[in-house]
Amino acid sequence: MTIPVASATPSPVPETINVAVLGAAGRMGRTVCDAIEAAAGLELVARYDAGDDFSVVRESGAHVAVDFTVPGVTEANVHALLDAGIHAVVGTTGWTDESRQRVREHLAQPAVAAARTGVLIAPNFGLSAVLAMTFAARAARYFESVEVIELHHPDKIDAPSGTARHTAAAIAAARADAGMAPSPDATETGHDARGADVDGVRVHAVRLRGLVAHEEILFGNVGEQLSIRQDSFDRVSFMPGVLLAVREVVTRPGLTVGLENVLDLS
Repeated sequence: MTIPVASATPSPVPETINVAVLGAAGRMGRTVCDAIEAAAGLELVARYDAGDDFSVVRESGAHVAVDFTVPGVTEANVHALLDAGIHAVVGTTGWTDESRQRVREHLAQPAVAAARTGVLIAPNFGLSAVLAMTFAARAARYFESVEVIELHHPDKIDAPSGTARHTAAAIAAARADAGMAPSPDATETGHDARGADVDGVRVHAVRLRGLVAHEEILFGNVGEQLSIRQDSFDRVSFMPGVLLAVREVVTRPGLTVGLENVLDLS
């Protein structure tokens, strides 16, 4: 979803977009830095990590900052970027309705709105993952039962993943729009074995060495099952989506949640 601010006049796009990377020393941050340095029309102007002074970013001339840090600091980073007049592309998970609302309110402040600053928060930048989420939302109204399984490496600090939560929320919204009943489930005892509940959709998290990022959405009716499976085997698979977001956010004032909103999926 996109929350527009100010007028509909397109924001000017610089000939070369200067980019800062927050969380630059992490696995994703290093991959993002390499992708930006190799991309036409983009220039890496700052690498920022824990312990650094934010002036490194503020004084770098960055038009856009990409945040792949940790949930505990990402919201504060976005507010600092808005105060500095820098667009933000955020891949860090852990966002809530409340934290996104605080960003909307900051974007609506007169100085920020006048600068037409944009924030794009994406639970997943993998194009296959975005397509899987989109297909799942469209299939949701046709099946009695649905469950989501997400599988990641054991160093991931949040569970369920932001991707799985985003997927489940979109499925739940589609089912609600269609007036569907909750998935049938006679479980009475389970000792948390039924996983997390996201708007009535069960989500299960697997953490296993050797995995990177994977999701399977299971739909069931009497006598049939549909499985939508997405696998990311290397972090470079996220880079086309990150680069697309960097190029798009400078033209999209306000808050955009989900990369599907900048893809032509009509």
